[in-house]
Amino acid sequence: MDTPSLDLEHVKRILEAALLTSQEPLALPELKQLFDEELSNDALCRMLEELRGDWRGRGVELVHVASGWRFRARPEYQRFIERLTPIKPPRYSRAVMETLAIIAYKQPVTRGDIEEIRGVTVSTNIIRALEERGWIDVVGHREVPGRPALYATTKTFLDDLNVRSLDELPPLDDLGSLVETAGAPPVAETPKPPVAEEPEPQPQPVEEMRRAASA
Repeated sequence: MDTPSLDLEHVKRILEAALLTSQEPLALPELKQLFDEELSNDALCRMLEELRGDWRGRGVELVHVASGWRFRARPEYQRFIERLTPIKPPRYSRAVMETLAIIAYKQPVTRGDIEEIRGVTVSTNIIRALEERGWIDVVGHREVPGRPALYATTKTFLDDLNVRSLDELPPLDDLGSLVETAGAPPVAETPKPPVAEEPEPQPQPVEEMRRAASA
């Protein structure tokens, strides 16, 4: 139960200060550490929703993502902010985007599953780069000979797409542009004979991503 002496407006200002200065999303347990008094999850969520309303119509907004709450620039203003850092994010190869799409929409999957869908060997560099970016992780092993690793997307991946759960993943048509906005480093590919070689890196067409993920 909430402490009656809590000044709820003061609570909102504390939450606002913490969220505006944090580099990462803050979850409810972390936000509770801001206060000496006991604050229930329901009360804290109400304060966050009120705070979100306070910022409605402004250049930044409070959003709820997989790892917690954070402020971000509204999407319609992002292109102006990018003028302060005019370096364009790297483009992804078709192989990277197909691999990420398959993992995102068919998880958990093994490397063999991905290779079966794509018809070519998945470069170790692709898997490693997606892991280092924090977008995929090993979540288990399939109980078959060799016990291959099962890959799934992470909370960081959902955070970068500004969604809370897999149910909120965007349509496949929109995934490519959202991933490009997140701006991970480019991935080098190393073909592995005798299987078919990966195509040359190029921007990922939507129809190729759709076909790979829905196969």
